[in-house]
Amino acid sequence: MACTDCMKASDFSIDKKGIKKRNWRTRIRYLLKITSSSKSMARRRSYRPTVDEVNQWAQSLDKLLSHKYGKAAFRIFLKSEFCEENIEFWTACEEFRTISSLEKLSSRARSIYEEFIQCDAPKEINLDYQTKDAIIQSLCLPSLTCFLLAQKKVFSLMENNSYPRFIHSELYKELCAIARGEGQYLKS
Repeated sequence: MACTDCMKASDFSIDKKGIKKRNWRTRIRYLLKITSSSKSMARRRSYRPTVDEVNQWAQSLDKLLSHKYGKAAFRIFLKSEFCEENIEFWTACEEFRTISSLEKLSSRARSIYEEFIQCDAPKEINLDYQTKDAIIQSLCLPSLTCFLLAQKKVFSLMENNSYPRFIHSELYKELCAIARGEGQYLKS
């Protein structure tokens, strides 16, 4: 989600290590970007979720993740909390279960394992030994359900920890305001 040509210096924050990071408002601004082209107003409105959609996100994590913009907003939130690997793993598992080719299934299972499960994986998720061991055993002959238990555990973790924080976050409040036609995004 790079859109550096539309960012200002205030859109970046510098962490303790001196690394520049875009804040969530910048990410939301990019996500909900309204183009100045000659598209009709109805078409431009489709870039933003409706008030009803944003309100539905507060009903359950399932409803949030089933909506394109809800999932993207939640991912932005998780990234700001340094735990985006959870939504990335959950999404990878959802995509994995749609694979029909055994060859692709085996290849993708190995890839998911290397990216999220194995010790010191680049995006290692927090799983207990038994779950990791079950996944390792299933890699010999992977099935569409070989990551299901791990996916359920990660979903539960997000549902009980990250999701409630998201619903009470400034980001979600800003999204509600934007959907109502208010909010800082619309003022800038």
